[in-house]
This record gives sequence, C-alpha cells and structure tokens, in this order.
Amino acid sequence: MALRINDTVPDFTAKTDKGEISFHDWIGDSWAILFSHPKDFTPVCTTEFGAVAQLAPEWEKRGTKVIGISVDGVEEHKGWKGDIESFAGTDATFPIIADEDLVVAKLFDMLPAEAYLPDGRTPADSATVRSVFIIGPDKKLKLQMTYPMTIGRNFGEVLRALDALQLTYGVPLAAPANWEVGQDVIVATSLNNEQAAEKYGELDIKLPYLRFVKSPS
Repeated sequence: MALRINDTVPDFTAKTDKGEISFHDWIGDSWAILFSHPKDFTPVCTTEFGAVAQLAPEWEKRGTKVIGISVDGVEEHKGWKGDIESFAGTDATFPIIADEDLVVAKLFDMLPAEAYLPDGRTPADSATVRSVFIIGPDKKLKLQMTYPMTIGRNFGEVLRALDALQLTYGVPLAAPANWEVGQDVIVATSLNNEQAAEKYGELDIKLPYLRFVKSPS
C-alpha cells in the first residue's frame, strides 16, 4: 500500500550503526527526518550525508531527529561514515538503518513488495531508495521527496520545508511559493476576514481567497 501524506508512518524495529531502534519510540515527541540511499560508498550520497552532518545544529534548533537508511549492513555503514566525516569535515552523529532485508524500504513504498537484491548488485537495483520523509511528532508523514541517483538532494530545501511545516502545524496557515522564514504567510479559507484579522492582525488581501498576514514569530 502506498504511503500518503498524513498517513501514520510504519513502525519497525531495525539495526543501525548505533544499535537497535524501535522507530516510533526513537521519534518520541520530536519531528523526524528519514533519508534513504541505495548503497553505501556511492559518490552523490556521500555528499548528501555530509550535508546532513554539517547541518546538525540546524536539526537540533528545530527539535528534529535525523536518521539515514541504506540497504547495506551495519559494518558497511560504520566504514562509510569515516568517508562521510572526512568529506564533510565534521562528525556524522545520526544513525543509519541497516535495511539489508528491504523491510523498511518496502514499508515506506520505496521498493515493490517483490524486490530483492541480486548477487553483485549495483545501486541501480535499489535506485528508488532515494527519498526524504519528514514526519511530525504525531508520527504522521508530512512531506515526501524522491530523487533520481544523479541529482543530489538540496538539504537547504529540506530545512525550508521543515520550517514551513513547523510554522503551519495545527494552525490555519499555509506557506506560499518560494516562502522563506520571516516572510508573510497565507491564511486558510476556513477563517473569514474578521476571524483572520482578529487572530493574525492586518490582512493583505490579494484575492478573496488569497490573504497574507505577517508570519507569527
């Protein structure tokens, strides 16, 4: 079954390079980001995991846990982390799930149920394990991005999306195209003009259904 926005994400128990975890317990009351890749010791993914490591203070600032996943094993992860840290110039403190049996990849609909890893496999055999999942404290999927192997993920965009998700979480607000932190946001149509003004202050009405307000701090 496909995993859709606002579905509760699957719970699972898995080995990581930092020990065994139970996914929902690991998330706890935090936001979480699960980012996947098709194979250890691959060039584009090394740059991506390096970027994630460099952003550690930003994840912490946002109360967000990050965890990687690969269909390689724990020992490969431990060895690859040395390359990641050498490239990034910083420690990679996040865990990486060892999904050798493809259970997690299939639970998150990154691979079909019948998928398997052939002998002598290449990254192409698990190419669609190239996704980012942002998960809320309610354990529900808030955003998903999937990339091809040739395109490095933009973790500045992941941060921007996370900021927008946290700002609009549980409130009648939305982020417009190209929104950045501090810019005006859109009021949901569930509020009329009077209700919107009372809740958020002066309205900048572009269209009857498109009303901007100052971003709450």
